[in-house]
Parts: sequence; structure tokens; C-alpha cells
Amino acid sequence: MPIASAFNGTGTEQVAAANAARDASRVRLLSRAAVVCTLLVVAVFFALRFLHLRADFPNFSPWSDWAKYTDEGWYGDAAMRHYLLGTWHLPGDFNPAAALPVWPLLEAIVFRFTGVGIVAARTLTVVVFGGILLASFALLRGGMGRSVREEPLPWAGLCAATAALLMAVSPYFYVFSRMAVLEPLLVLLMLIALLLARGVAWQGQRWPAVALPIAIGVVLALMVGTKTTAVALVPSIAYLLASACGWKLRATARSFAWAGGTTVVLWGAYYLALIRPRYLQDFRYLFSANRYTGITADNARDIITSAFRDVTWMGSGITALLAAALVFAVVRRRVWSDPLIPTLMLWIAGYFAFLIYHANLQPRYYLVVAVPITLLVMRLVNHAVAWRWQTAVVVVPALLVLVAVDARQTLHYVRHPEYTFQNAAEQIEQVVESEPAHSHTVLSISGSDLTLMTGLPSICDDFGTMELEDRIAAYKPGWFVAWNYVEDDKMDALANFYRLTRVREIPAMDDPDRNLLIVYRLDPKESVKPRKGRSKRS
Repeated sequence: MPIASAFNGTGTEQVAAANAARDASRVRLLSRAAVVCTLLVVAVFFALRFLHLRADFPNFSPWSDWAKYTDEGWYGDAAMRHYLLGTWHLPGDFNPAAALPVWPLLEAIVFRFTGVGIVAARTLTVVVFGGILLASFALLRGGMGRSVREEPLPWAGLCAATAALLMAVSPYFYVFSRMAVLEPLLVLLMLIALLLARGVAWQGQRWPAVALPIAIGVVLALMVGTKTTAVALVPSIAYLLASACGWKLRATARSFAWAGGTTVVLWGAYYLALIRPRYLQDFRYLFSANRYTGITADNARDIITSAFRDVTWMGSGITALLAAALVFAVVRRRVWSDPLIPTLMLWIAGYFAFLIYHANLQPRYYLVVAVPITLLVMRLVNHAVAWRWQTAVVVVPALLVLVAVDARQTLHYVRHPEYTFQNAAEQIEQVVESEPAHSHTVLSISGSDLTLMTGLPSICDDFGTMELEDRIAAYKPGWFVAWNYVEDDKMDALANFYRLTRVREIPAMDDPDRNLLIVYRLDPKESVKPRKGRSKRS
């Protein structure tokens, strides 16, 4: 009898173990199927970004951003000039590539095969956003600790795929991931830096001890060369790198030294070889034009309040989830042992510090914090579900509603493209080319965007290392394109050389202050010597 009882007990345990293994296998299969289905939806919404790439930034959207008139052209100027004029540098004009060479270099490579065009530039941005989705998935999918053998959090794959889905369907991400601006590339490089930093935890098994820190240094140099505000993200990378080194002083110091030293060497070589001997004035000008801060003791409270309130530009749904996730992080303190949580917090805090200091709260700047906010929310959701699976009963419906609402708005933008700015650019091109004997150079604050859309040569009427009068004298523009009216300082500078003839008015875009492009033909007066003075803001 005892033998039979033992045998029956063992058999029961074996059956129970087999059933548990079968159930676990079914759960894994279900999880993988859910991940695959989620990523298929991500792929569809990502592919939709390639449609209507000539279209305007959506008119009457919640995001009034100056970049939709200027930045796509400004930061690609060097690439356009290299292809159209044979030189990337136009002395005296706005030449941001001296300090920010990475994005125009990538565009120049693309233009080598496609020619200059808004579609090519925006296609590059969409491809970069695809990299953001992949890198975000990889970052959240990984484990928490230092050992490569450590299993990731339960349901980590599905939470990572959901984070990619939230970004893919978001109307905020849709509009800014289709603009040829600097922020998407900065985000992608930041994600790559974090993946490399986490990889240091197991690099000894596969790579020399210095390989990944050196790679991080290279990526840091590229980040600063993409957008100088990347320095605000260094604490986040440093934290994850130290965590990957197990917080061991010697290993951490060695990794910091190799990463930081590589960045300094690369930027030092670039500065000494190219900037100091040839382009120092343009290099300094970018910083002088952007070094101001609008924050004072009197308005600090309003600016800080606005900076945090404007997180809602991402959407009220994700903002509510962020608030709930942060409450969970406070209550469930064990989540802080996951190094990715403080890493993402430092990323958000570092860039918020820049936003508050700069006090120029443009919606595109928030793209740099929108990605880590989305990742943080889903990482904390992952911890919440792993802690109490019942939380999924609340979280899953909330996520489904958010995805549905955002997807509907994004699909509206996809189905209703507008081309007011593109059509205006084409009309300006027709006007200019209708007078072949007249100079084709256009003077305009949106001149670089017009060049990107039409190939017309242009100079900026606002930024530049030379005074406007000196630039006018040097480049002799034949046309002036203004938004809504001519500012007094522009009129004074032009009147010294030209008679302005109003040729055409073209409605474009939605901003009450910038919704009418006015085209003037510049007819030269008698020769006038330009007024001598200091270079503008240099």
C-alpha cells in the first residue's frame, strides 16, 4: 500500500507538472502571437508615413510649430548647396552645418542618388523613425540585470511591441516623424547609445573590454553633431553604463574614460581640422543665435508650468497613463532596481531642463521626451502586470482605447493631405523662371524650404553672419518672398538697393501670422555701397 500510494503520488505530480508545462507553453505561444499581430499593425502604420510626403504639416492641428516654415530647409542647406552649387558653405548666410554636420551629411548621401527634394529628405526621416521603433522594441525587450542569461520581464516582448504601437499610431509622432528636422535622428542615436551601454554588461564574453565604450563615444559625438542639446542626455547614458558595469568604480571609470575620451578626440579633431581654420565664425554664430534664455525670476513659474503642461501635446491619453505609471513607481519602489527606469527618468529630466532653460517651447522639441515617456509608461506597465496580473484588466482596455483614438486621428491625417505650401512653392518657381534674364536667387526666411521643394537658389533674410545689407550686396537676390507683410528692417535693407514690385500673393498654411506668401520682384536701383557694420549677432 505505501508503495502504491507513493507511485500514485508521483504520477499525480508528473501529470500536474506536465499540465503546467503545457499551460506555460500555451501562454508563450499566445504571447508570441500577440507580439507578432501588434508588430504587424506597427508595420502598417509605419508604411503609411511614406504616403503624401509632399503634403503640408497638417493645417489647424494642435501643434503650432515654426519649424514647418523653415527648419527642414535650414538644416539641410549644406546638402542642398553641395548638390546644386558644388559647395556646402555660403559665406555670410546661415550655415548651421558647421556645428551640426551629421544630418546634412546623411541628406547629401541621399541626394547623391535622388537629387534635391522634399520627398527624399522626408523619406530619410521616416526611415530614421523606423529605426526608432526597432531600437525602442529592442531596449524594452531586454532583461534588467547584468547577466546576459537573465530572462527578461514576463510579457516584456508584448509590452515592447505595445510601446512601438503607441508611437506608430500617435498623431503627434506621425506629424513630426515626417518632417526633415533634427530631433528624430537625435532620438535614434540616443537609443543606440543606451543599447550599447546595456551591452557593456556582457561585452567581456564576446568583445574586448573597450569596444562598446568606444562605440558609445562615437555615437555621443554623432549626437552632439546632430543637435548640440544632446549634452542634456549624457547623464542618462552614464547611469545605464555605470549600472552595466555593476557600479564597480574601476570598471565604471574605465568605461567613462573610453567613451568620453572617444567623443572628445573625435570632436576635437573635427574642430581643429575643419572648424577653427575655415568655419569658426559660422560655428560660433549658431551658439550665439541660440544661447539666449527667456526665463527670468519673474516668469520662471509660468515657463515651468507651461513646459509640463505641454506634455499633453503627445495626447491626453498617454499623459494620463504616465501619471498613473509614476504613482505606481512611487508605491512599488522595487521597480527602481530595474536600471532602465532611472535611465529613462534621467533622459526625460535632462531634456526638460533644457526646455525650461531655453524657454522656447516648440512642439517638435517634445519629440525627444515623447519617446522615453512612452517607453517609461510601458516599462512600468510591464512591472505592474508582472507584480499583479489583475492590473491587466484595467491597463489593457485603457491601452486599446488610446490606440483606437490615436489611430483614428492619424488615419484622418493620412486620408486628408493638403498641399498649400508645396503649391505655393511651385507657383513661386513659375514666377521666378518666367523671367530668365532676372536673378533667380530668392531672399526669404523660408528660402531654404523653397530650395528644398523647387531647387531655386536662396539666402535667408533673418539669420546670417553678415548684416542683411551686406548679404544683399554680395548675393544680389532677384526676388523677395515674405509672409503676410514686410518687416521694417527688411524693407530698410532692401530699399537701399531695390525697388520692390509686388507680383503675387499666394495663400499657404494656417498660421494667422504666416498664411500668405507675398512675392516681390527686386528691381535694382543705382549702385549703392553697403553700410559697414558688425556682423549680425557674431
